[in-house]
Amino acid sequence: MSKLSLITKGIIKENPTFVLVLGMCPTLGTTTSAMNGLGMGLATLFVLTMSNIVVSAVSGFIPGKVRIPSFIVIIATFVTVLQFVMQAFTPGLYATLGIFIPLIVVNCIVLGRAEAFASKNSVGDSALDGIGIGLGFTLALTVLGMVRELLGSASIFGIKLIEGDGILVFILAPGAFIALGYLLVLFNKLKAKIS
Repeated sequence: MSKLSLITKGIIKENPTFVLVLGMCPTLGTTTSAMNGLGMGLATLFVLTMSNIVVSAVSGFIPGKVRIPSFIVIIATFVTVLQFVMQAFTPGLYATLGIFIPLIVVNCIVLGRAEAFASKNSVGDSALDGIGIGLGFTLALTVLGMVRELLGSASIFGIKLIEGDGILVFILAPGAFIALGYLLVLFNKLKAKIS
């Protein structure tokens, strides 16, 4: 597998949100706006890439009986670093994302990639896999956030595009499910045409 395909597969073939349908809790909970979706996606990208690198580097030294708890400790370390950085430099976004930042520790995307890919591959390939899957997740959350924000408040990234109010349901939980459903169909139709 080429180095470029390690990145692109996470964006298209194995997109965690639109293809694998993983990480639905932060996907549905944080995408009330494009900025929130982008922020959560980038936070997950950082943790995913860094934990993949460390898991790949140390997996040969970890006994099988404590493999998963060890991976969780590694992931939790990067989430803690991320929390401190976000509190210092983006306190508004950190407050908005709230509990979803610490929940990255148990996000099935991050733990799944550590177990399925990083523990079995080289450090370089694991870093590229983390970047690809993280970019795919970031893309999905940002697009979903843009759709919900546009339909719910007639703006994108906080910039008002249309005077008046949007459709309130798209800012609420039911709107997340409706928008995600349509985006799943659209993404998979486009993916089928590309393949």
